[in-house]
Amino acid sequence: MKRDRILTLKLPSPGGMEEFAIHEPKEFQRPKNPFTRKALAAAHVVADPLSAKEPWLEQAIDWDATIAYRRHLWSWGFGVAEAMDTAQRGMGLDWTNSLELIRRSIQAAGKGDVVASGAGTDHLVSGKTYSIPEIIGAYEEQCSAIEKLGGRIILMASRALAACAKSPDDYGKVYDRILSQVKQPVIIHWLGEMFDPALEGYWGKKDHLAAMDVCLSVLHENSSKVDGIKVSLLDKDKEIVMRRKLPKGVRMYTGDDFNFAELIEGDAQGYSDALLGIFDSIAPAASQALSFLSEKNISQYHEVLAPTVPLSRHIFKAPTRFYKTGVVFMAWLNGHQEHFVMVGGQQSARHVLHFSELFRLADAAGLLADPELACRRMKQLLSLHGA
Repeated sequence: MKRDRILTLKLPSPGGMEEFAIHEPKEFQRPKNPFTRKALAAAHVVADPLSAKEPWLEQAIDWDATIAYRRHLWSWGFGVAEAMDTAQRGMGLDWTNSLELIRRSIQAAGKGDVVASGAGTDHLVSGKTYSIPEIIGAYEEQCSAIEKLGGRIILMASRALAACAKSPDDYGKVYDRILSQVKQPVIIHWLGEMFDPALEGYWGKKDHLAAMDVCLSVLHENSSKVDGIKVSLLDKDKEIVMRRKLPKGVRMYTGDDFNFAELIEGDAQGYSDALLGIFDSIAPAASQALSFLSEKNISQYHEVLAPTVPLSRHIFKAPTRFYKTGVVFMAWLNGHQEHFVMVGGQQSARHVLHFSELFRLADAAGLLADPELACRRMKQLLSLHGA
């Protein structure tokens, strides 16, 4: 559908300032029925920019705006994956504030609203060597705290385990012990080193296919305690290979923010459900597309999602761990928060040319909900950068 040009804005490019035409936003309909794919959005946190806390040392969170964003995601039919890397877990958000975030999200959830929360070992001191029993104890502490709140668990990858494990058997010991104790089936999260360099060699193998075999062994041994596995390797072929080897009843939750559209659609041998950070930024479009997929309207599913894929690939481009900056930038452009300030000062993690291209791609996807507001805010950012 042709969209009218309604505004222009000068944006920086590698060659200098260029005139850019902004189009009217696309219209997306909220879902009338449940999706045929499980879809969880990993949600960001909103910082409190007026706090006296030192941003590199302490977390100042605007709890009201943070929970309001979860309500926005629920309204589009998504479950919320809470206190994950999108919420800057391990890059500005500590366990104490993560648990408070989880508590508030569970409390805010209405009937039918899904919350699954990240449990890890990130309260352990970074750089210190730990024994396998100590790592197990750290996982147990976080899992117990979440379950006491009535929460469901996403078992996050552990930097401490990656640093201290001496063999794949150590991973088996940890996961077997934790999974034997959980009250409800969990989602296991395999986060690749492109998202977190400290997780290179997870499962005791640097080669992803060899690591996959270790992970699959854990899943087969504990299939009754595993709802699914979220794989974030940004490699669709590896995800498909693993998807076809999963135990019966264990879901593949794609974490591939580069190739999510085709992985969610699937093939004759199966499909991926989704737990994605990009859903935070593209919720209206992704929701509309998932509704089309539920209706088996494949052409419209791809028509809606196609322009969001370049946007997602840009937000998640290397260094991928800085993708949270683009996610928060989108929320600011669209009026979900009154500032572009992040926990830990992470708004500085990307350069102004990156933001300018993100703005262009968001327009192409029809995801600038209020173009006049988005233009005003983009001008503020450009002015701050001397443009």
